[in-house]
Amino acid sequence: MKYLSRVEDKMLQERLEAFGAVLIEGPKWTGKTTTAEQQAKSIIKLQNPDKANEYLATAKTKPSLLLKGDQPRLIDEWQDAPMLWDAVRTAVDDAGGVPGQYILTGSNTVDKTQIRHTGTGRITRMKMYPMSLWESLESSGEISIHELFYNPNYDIDGATSKLDIPELIYVACRGGWPATLQMKSKAAMLIAKDYVNSVCENDISAVDGRQRNPKVARQILRSYARNISTLAKKTSILADVTASEDITLTMNTYDDYISALERLFVIQDIDAWCPAIRSKTSLRSAPKRCFVDPSIAVAAMNISVEEMETQLKTFGFIFEQMCIRDLKIYTADFNSRISYYRDRYGLEADLVLHLEDGRYALIECKLGSSEIDKGAEHLLELKRLIQEHNQTEKQVPLREPDLLIVMTGGTMAYTRQDGVKVIPLACLKD
Repeated sequence: MKYLSRVEDKMLQERLEAFGAVLIEGPKWTGKTTTAEQQAKSIIKLQNPDKANEYLATAKTKPSLLLKGDQPRLIDEWQDAPMLWDAVRTAVDDAGGVPGQYILTGSNTVDKTQIRHTGTGRITRMKMYPMSLWESLESSGEISIHELFYNPNYDIDGATSKLDIPELIYVACRGGWPATLQMKSKAAMLIAKDYVNSVCENDISAVDGRQRNPKVARQILRSYARNISTLAKKTSILADVTASEDITLTMNTYDDYISALERLFVIQDIDAWCPAIRSKTSLRSAPKRCFVDPSIAVAAMNISVEEMETQLKTFGFIFEQMCIRDLKIYTADFNSRISYYRDRYGLEADLVLHLEDGRYALIECKLGSSEIDKGAEHLLELKRLIQEHNQTEKQVPLREPDLLIVMTGGTMAYTRQDGVKVIPLACLKD
C-alpha cells in the first residue's frame, strides 16, 4: 500500500530537529505508527503478540534495554509500559539533549501518576487525527488555510471542489481512516463500525484496566451521536441513555465513561468562546458535542450512506464535524484551537478558529447554498458587535476577526462583496 503524505510528516520532522523525543498521540487506526516509520531507523512494537510479555517484563526491570537501537527509535504504543516515559526522558538527558533520539506513539493518554516527570524540554507532543480530505486526495487543495491568514491578497475566487453532496456524504460516513482508502465502498463502511465495536467491547475497559459495560458504552456513543454538533447537556444525554429500562446509570458513572472515551481520543468536545460583547448571562457556555471523526457518529447511529442521503438535516451536523476535523489538521502546526460562539439571541458562529498569535476566523458551516446568506449575516453581526464593543470599551479592546468564512458543501469558492469568504470544504489544504 502506497504511503500517502500527511500534514504531520513535516511537523514530526521539525520536532525531531528540535527535541530529543517526540510523542505522537491520537486515536487508534489513524496511521501514527506508519507515519512515524517514515522517519524512524529502528522500531519496537510493544503490542507484538509474540514478544509483548517479554517486553513488559523488561520494561519493569530495566526499561533502558528497550531503548537500544538506531535513532530515531520508534517505541510504538508506549503507554503499555508507562515506565518507558521516564526512561526516555533520562536517556535524552544522558545524551546531552541531542535532538531526534526517540519517537513514541500512543492511542490513549496515561495516568500522570504513573510517570515521575512531565518530560518538558525533552519530549514534545504532537496530535494526529484521521486523514483530512486533502490527505486522502479528495480535496482539490486549491485554497490554503495558511495563505488565508498570512496573505491579505490571496485570491480564492473560482477554486472548485472535487466533491458533490453525495460524495461528501460518502467520505463522511467512511471517515478518514487510512485503511479504507484501498477498499471498495461497501468494505470501507465496515471500518468505522468495527472501530465503534472495538471501543465498546475492549478499549473502554483496557484504557485503565477498569471493567465497563459494552452495552452502556454503546448507548452513550449512540446518544452522543444523536446530539452531535449541539450543546446538549449531560443530563439530557444521560436521560437518553437510561430511557430504556434495562440501563441504569448514575451521573458519576456516566462521567467515568466519558472520561475513558476522551482518553481514547474518541470524544473531543469543543468549548465556548466567551468574549465580553454581550452580558455574560446571555452566552451559551456548554461544550459542543464532538467526535474525532464524523464516521464515528454515523456508525454509532447505524445509518447507511443511502439513509444519510435522505436525511440532509442530520448530515448538516455531520458535515460540521468533518469541517472541525480538517481545520484541526490543517492548522495543527499553528498550535491552533477551535471553539464556538452562541448566545441566547440566536447569534452564532459554528466555529471560531484561533491561532497561537491571537489571529482568529469566525466560521459558519452551511451544507447548501441556500443557507450561505444566513451564515454570512451571523458572522457580520458578530463582527459588528466586536467593533461596537471596542468603541465603547476602549480600555479592553477585542481583536477583530481576521477572517469571516462560510464553509459549504458547494462547488465553487468566492469572496462576497461584504468580505465574507465562501469556501467549499473540499477545496482546502493546510
